Amino acid sequence: MIHLWLPLALTAALFGVGLYGVLARRNAVLVLVGVEIMLGAAGLLLITSGVKFTDSVLAGQSLTVFLITIAAAEIVVALGLIVLAYRSRGNIDVSAPRGDDE
Repeated sequence: MIHLWLPLALTAALFGVGLYGVLARRNAVLVLVGVEIMLGAAGLLLITSGVKFTDSVLAGQSLTVFLITIAAAEIVVALGLIVLAYRSRGNIDVSAPRGDDE
């Protein structure tokens, strides 16, 4: 059996990379990738806690299935909004001005 700190360290590293991707990137697609990495880290944390602290309903695994479903729905809606923003603005830079102020 592996030690508990290994998956927790991987979870912290994944969450840190995802957080950096959200805060440092200006491209909306790369921000979305950062959010997905953070959701993956949350799923790994749920699975790790579900394995370590077993219960009768397998809460960690069940919540991870819901997390994957929510992440799939979130990616569909977010990519649709990004495509809509690109069609109306011409770029997907999240720090750029809207363009109708000019």
